[in-house]
Amino acid sequence: MASIVGIIWMMTVSLALRNGPGVVVEGRAFFVFGDSLVDNGNNNYLATSARADSPPYGIDYPTHRPTGRFSNGLNIPDIISEKLGIEPTLPYLSPELQGEKLLVGANFASAGVGVLNDTGIQFVNIIRIGQQLEYYAEYQKRVAALIGSEKAKQLVKEALVLITIGGNDFVNNYYLVPFSMRARQYILPDYVSYVISEYKNVLKKLHSLGARRVIVTGTGPLGCVPAELAQRSQDGNCADELQQASVLFNPQLVEMLNGLNSEIGSHVFIAANTNQMHLDFITNPQAFGFVTSKVACCGQGPYNGIGLCTPLSNLCPNRDEYAFWDPFHPTERANRIIVEQILTGTTDYMHPMNLSTILVMDSKA
Repeated sequence: MASIVGIIWMMTVSLALRNGPGVVVEGRAFFVFGDSLVDNGNNNYLATSARADSPPYGIDYPTHRPTGRFSNGLNIPDIISEKLGIEPTLPYLSPELQGEKLLVGANFASAGVGVLNDTGIQFVNIIRIGQQLEYYAEYQKRVAALIGSEKAKQLVKEALVLITIGGNDFVNNYYLVPFSMRARQYILPDYVSYVISEYKNVLKKLHSLGARRVIVTGTGPLGCVPAELAQRSQDGNCADELQQASVLFNPQLVEMLNGLNSEIGSHVFIAANTNQMHLDFITNPQAFGFVTSKVACCGQGPYNGIGLCTPLSNLCPNRDEYAFWDPFHPTERANRIIVEQILTGTTDYMHPMNLSTILVMDSKA
């Protein structure tokens, strides 16, 4: 691990940009797009039910207060920032995101969104992925006003990007209710193909806006989260229908990313096999130090998988023993296992290369 830290330190030095008196860009900016797995508080500023701004969310965050992260503590972007040695990105809607804080990057993610615009309509006011990209363009204008357009383009080009969407297109759309509109419109394989084709358009737009290093996570094992065990599983095994969605979606996502990289002629898009990362500790929780991967730490009903995590919910005393924090989201400890694979995982987990390899390559560029 020391060698990775050394590489990151060298990159930070080599990418440092001086931009006149008082403005210094240190290291690599980080941008985050997606849903509740990576939202760090944008929905706090919106009139929506998809928010995590009340206890016990944030119980293990450094402030021990809810922040809008759907976690007991840090989420995946926070831990990546920690590993890169940079401060966590602020939500784009945060009034604190001004001046030199803009140079760290920004988090545009919003709980409830998917690839499709009709995903998450029950949450009303959320930042759909198209709007997230519009905010990204707006962000670039704000940075250009701060450090000049050429330096702003360089910052964006050298930045690391994380995008996490797709799960809600199944959980909060296709399978939200029996005989949903999308389920009546498409059989599952055709729906998956449609979502992938729309996702390709999103990623092409992201590339056109300057993104050059993009980690794209697949869906986790959708049928294995406590919420789906509670609603759909008869015997505690993962729910077949949602698992089939993951099995179809994730390989097609990798195939689509390979095609995009071929079109571009560069490894812009890096596929993170978060499905397998989750399955490792879901199928053998004890090997990772978890007591359970079926029961959520915070919730109620079977597997603590019914409804929301609230101050009235059951709450486990030791979050490190649980793979899932609430009915849908991993604990900080599980997130750390996932980030470790993003950093150092083999090609079974990161295709065509892991984040540490990207850092080495870019430090030599």
